[in-house]
Amino acid sequence: MTDGVGADELPGWSERIDTTTAHPARRYNYWLGGKDNFAADRESGEAIARVYPAIRTTALENRYFLQRAVRFLAGEAGVRQFLDIGTGIPTADNTHEVAQSVAPDSRIVYVDNDPIVLTHARALLSSTPEGATAYIDADLRDPEDILADESLRKTLDFNRPIALMLIAIVHFLFDEHKPYEVVRTLVDALPSGSYVVMTHGTVDLSDPAAREFAEREIRAGRLKVDAVPRTKDEVAAFFTGLEIVEPGIVPVTAWRNPVPEEQRPPLVDTAIYGVVARVP
Repeated sequence: MTDGVGADELPGWSERIDTTTAHPARRYNYWLGGKDNFAADRESGEAIARVYPAIRTTALENRYFLQRAVRFLAGEAGVRQFLDIGTGIPTADNTHEVAQSVAPDSRIVYVDNDPIVLTHARALLSSTPEGATAYIDADLRDPEDILADESLRKTLDFNRPIALMLIAIVHFLFDEHKPYEVVRTLVDALPSGSYVVMTHGTVDLSDPAAREFAEREIRAGRLKVDAVPRTKDEVAAFFTGLEIVEPGIVPVTAWRNPVPEEQRPPLVDTAIYGVVARVP
């Protein structure tokens, strides 16, 4: 049982919960100080924190980027529809809350494949009367299933711009999952004027000593790798043919951040890129 949601609260889903294997959404919840995680998630989170002590800072700054990007989209860009894949366990200021605080008629579809996320989403991701929210139980590795889902088509109008949110999720796709093809399948389904938002882990910004330590831990079997950090050029390849919004592909702390640079965490403590791009 988790510290928050028990398996008995997940009718029909408990057989899908693997308590022995860390899940990115539950581990992220742990880093953010949540209670909806298992021992395996906490152990994995601590193993990563040993080689990258600033992981909690990264998780928080990633969340702040999401909020700034959504405010930009719902405000300046005028987007009213959001497809958020890799939702994670809801915390404060989720995509629909930020979007609907700017534009109450915003419509949001969340996608994740963890039963605990599903339970929280159904309970907490409520909409304004003017807007709508929906949740799809699906996996990013199967983009066709996401696009064919009846709830998606009922909630979002694919004749109007949609913001595709891929926050801290694509780096969990290894090469064998064909990440570029997966993202392209989703992007190709979006109408002109849509946006793609992504955050992606990288080693470009990390401390060399920390990188060497992590590599030693991996070789020794003390750190399990379940994500693929990518370089700036590799992240840029996801956006071929799209119009990248200023300031470009930058550390998440540098994307339209009102906090003065000298007051932000150092880049080595937030080794993750953020980018927003428009579909022409």
